[in-house]
Amino acid sequence: MLYWAFIFLLVAIVAAIFGFGGIVGAAVGVAKFLFFLFLVLFVVSLIFGRRRNL
Repeated sequence: MLYWAFIFLLVAIVAAIFGFGGIVGAAVGVAKFLFFLFLVLFVVSLIFGRRRNL
């Protein structure tokens, strides 16, 4: 458990460095794209998952 806390601490520090460095605009664009991509994939998997069980 302590290992994962340390990993998340390092990820947060790297994210803060990039966020304060001005790369946040590009990161927001990529995050929006990935959010909608995975949202569409989730809905498609729900539809096709239900079809197979019928």
